[in-house]
Amino acid sequence: MKKICTIYRSPKQEGMYLYVDKQEDLERIPAALLKRFGKPEQAMTLVLTPERELARVDIAKVLASLEEQGFFLQMPPQPDKVMQKLHEKNSKM
Repeated sequence: MKKICTIYRSPKQEGMYLYVDKQEDLERIPAALLKRFGKPEQAMTLVLTPERELARVDIAKVLASLEEQGFFLQMPPQPDKVMQKLHEKNSKM
């Protein structure tokens, strides 16, 4: 399966991305999700195939989600607990 995909970044939350089929664009995105996501900012367009690797997400999950619901929402990575504690400690100084 090959899909041409448009990827949007969220202006509201760093690291949140929305993958959509280029032909459908934002047609199948629920209004509640768009409200939380904010006004989508186009990041890039990619051709997705099962052989392609993505940095943070499993390509099989992305392709399946695009087929089933018309979009894939990539959430920001969870911060490492040790790094989070260091950040909190340093921000208090």
